[in-house]
Amino acid sequence: MVYFRRLRDMREDADLTQEDIAEYLGIQQTVYSRYERGYQTIPLEHLIRLADYYKVSLDYLTERESRQE
Repeated sequence: MVYFRRLRDMREDADLTQEDIAEYLGIQQTVYSRYERGYQTIPLEHLIRLADYYKVSLDYLTERESRQE
């Protein structure tokens, strides 16, 4: 599994709970928690929705680039 540290960082920076993001994605909070901790693979459609929500690129969200341009 892959752990994306930025998922938690961006959620916390936006003062959101795991429940908030899980509701946005249409999943249970426990599933989203496993995404954040790297215990479950995140479907591409959820990565895309999260990138759109936070207005960042997929590369930034997945830490393939160091900053958003």
